[in-house]
Amino acid sequence: MTARTLDINLRVNGEHVSARVEARKTLADFLRDDLSLTGTHIGCEHGVCGACTVRLDGAVVRGCLVLAVQCDGAEVETIEGLSDSGVLADLQLAFQQRNALQCGFCTPGMLIGAQELLSRGGIPSRDTIREHLSGNYCRCTGYQAIVEAIESVAQDRAKKAS
Repeated sequence: MTARTLDINLRVNGEHVSARVEARKTLADFLRDDLSLTGTHIGCEHGVCGACTVRLDGAVVRGCLVLAVQCDGAEVETIEGLSDSGVLADLQLAFQQRNALQCGFCTPGMLIGAQELLSRGGIPSRDTIREHLSGNYCRCTGYQAIVEAIESVAQDRAKKAS
């Protein structure tokens, strides 16, 4: 039995991509295996751990729960694209300075989730930060350093905006 393949056209990190993919291939696997965008990590493969977090048409999604063929005509942004754009620079620096990186496996998903939260403006409470990132598992940091890094960036951004 041969796997069914379909042609897709999409934009990934601002670049047009045309590909033929198996109908059952996840977006996370497509990004990693076909496009070599390995910042999208594969963890639980059930949408629970957040390691495969990407943006699809501006919405944060779990790449392991989306099929690549569902992205035909869509815009996908990965940690690589967001990092290259500079939109995460202050978050990345804060994570580094506060030792919120540890092994780094969860970091791409945490950064994308944090950026989504901070894009709303204002300074979220620590409880709001924790709640927003509750779908991103980290086994190394205990989350405290991550929450502090995000909080500090929110405070810095609010100061610059005023």
